[in-house]
Amino acid sequence: MSDKASLVIERTYEAQVQELWDLWTTKAGFESWWGPQGFRADVRRIEARQDGALHYDMVADTPETVAEMKKMNQPPSHETRGTYTEFRPHERLVLTHIIDFLPGVKPYDSTMAVEFFPVADGRVRMVVTLSAMHDPATTDMQREGFLSQLSKLDERYGWTG
Repeated sequence: MSDKASLVIERTYEAQVQELWDLWTTKAGFESWWGPQGFRADVRRIEARQDGALHYDMVADTPETVAEMKKMNQPPSHETRGTYTEFRPHERLVLTHIIDFLPGVKPYDSTMAVEFFPVADGRVRMVVTLSAMHDPATTDMQREGFLSQLSKLDERYGWTG
């Protein structure tokens, strides 16, 4: 939603651009980290190209998370649909997700831009810009959820914050 501030999250990792790119553009890469702690993504379709589809199920993956979803009257999984609306290999991609799973909220698009900047010492700076959600509380949940899933990469690639 363009009238609200975006969230920008940066990380520099001990990795090659290709490694990080693959995390966003391959089934194995995406499934290896996507989803906050306690969740996983099961990719149904990934077409890593301009205007290509990204469809996956976000699945509560632990008994505690399943119980929490039940407590919130939410299903333990939901289908998520997105499109690679910008695709510049090893430089930048933009994923546009359809947010259509929030009860009582009219569906809308949410964008996530990812840029990759090689650093002189063999590391890569990854800058992720998330568009704000429909309200501040959901935007806060989005930020916390993304930081949670990013913690999987932080551990894998040595980010110490």
